[in-house]
Amino acid sequence: MVSSTGSRLANVVKIESVVSEDQTIEFSDVLAISGEPGTVAKPAIAKVTAEVIREGRGDKILVFHLKRKKQYKKLQGHRQNFTEVRIKAIEADGVTYSAAAV
Repeated sequence: MVSSTGSRLANVVKIESVVSEDQTIEFSDVLAISGEPGTVAKPAIAKVTAEVIREGRGDKILVFHLKRKKQYKKLQGHRQNFTEVRIKAIEADGVTYSAAAV
């Protein structure tokens, strides 16, 4: 599955932070899907159902700005928020693919 939030080949995916009141999220903007090995197609109607496992913040990334010969230095940190989800089912063109029970 390739979605606009990213592409992974796993049941558990870290995506950008998503606000959800319940523990399930539906993605309706699926860009490509592979139902059989070796084929990739753009589905007419597709949606992905996932459950939220946890929310958190990623590792700290240090951003260092330097203007040489001007005595200017700036160090800034950044931590990206993420939501970790488990893909439950992919429904494309009337066919449903379910994830294996964990």
